[in-house]
Amino acid sequence: MKLQVNDFGKIDGEDVVLITLSNQNDMSISVTNYGCIVTAINVKDKYHKIDNVVLHYDTLEKYHLGHPFFGAVVGRFANRIKNGEFIINGIKYKLDTNEIDTLQHIHGGIKGFDKYVWGYVIEEQEQSIMVHFHRISVNGESGYPGNLDVVHTIGLDEDNQVHFYFRATTDQPTILNLTNHSYYNLSGVGKGDILSHNLKIYSDFYLPVDNQSIPTGEILSVDKTGFDFRKIKVIGDNMQKFADKSIDNTFILRGELEYSRFKKGIELHDPKSGRWMTMITTQPGVQVYNASKLSNKIWIGPNNLRYESFMGICFEAQHFPDSPNHAHFPSTQLNPGEVYDERTIHKFGN
Repeated sequence: MKLQVNDFGKIDGEDVVLITLSNQNDMSISVTNYGCIVTAINVKDKYHKIDNVVLHYDTLEKYHLGHPFFGAVVGRFANRIKNGEFIINGIKYKLDTNEIDTLQHIHGGIKGFDKYVWGYVIEEQEQSIMVHFHRISVNGESGYPGNLDVVHTIGLDEDNQVHFYFRATTDQPTILNLTNHSYYNLSGVGKGDILSHNLKIYSDFYLPVDNQSIPTGEILSVDKTGFDFRKIKVIGDNMQKFADKSIDNTFILRGELEYSRFKKGIELHDPKSGRWMTMITTQPGVQVYNASKLSNKIWIGPNNLRYESFMGICFEAQHFPDSPNHAHFPSTQLNPGEVYDERTIHKFGN
């Protein structure tokens, strides 16, 4: 394993670095302590050519100006909360309603975890390197209660596994739902869309949403719908079953276990490059987003590349959207004395 740390710039006077981890298989990842953003996952294809397989920017300034959560940590609460409201112990809390199109709370508010500079320590071992990012989210930040002590670990090992771990404690009852928001394209960035990628999701049920992208509370079977990826399907084929070709829903993982506590999540394969990726997670669900809205704004990446709809796909391992307002969803409440501990692993090959 190899480690490199480079200056990446400053945000409000705070130093930002770009940390690159490399293994002996010519795989590497790069991550910055601004928003714990993964800027690169470099993987060989079947012809031994190395490409970056996550949508990204090449400068800190572009990330700071705004982006659709390319590779970033999302918190305190990933996904949406209806009207930005929830109740704990009879107290109503009001959050930012920062999603312009729906007027809902999304991804932690106007200044979520993705817009902070995090502290970090690096743990080097023979078979892996882990970067432990840390910050205190203070009581009242974006409207959330409690001082939250959170550690987000991102690492790479010699088995081509990328690790995303979260650990947090609080001094007041609060809600918490953390994930990474990378957009994957196994062909390589700038080499087309993900429509011909093959996808399998270990899920029999999904959460339908209303016209504001809030779960209705129903839990429906994927059978005979465009959400049916129980067997490997070509993503573009399933998308044809939706008028807007959009997939942006939570899939409930059925719970087939690996490594004792990890649920099987997804398998992704690109026939053109031969690259594949699997995801396992301790989380109950995965939000699958096929980047259908990317063309709604202008996002210019490296080499003047404009990111268009369907040029990447997100697999956000997480609890369910709007969970605090649905008693039958798995709880996202974190209380003093409890430890939030969720882990996701992506493995790559060709």
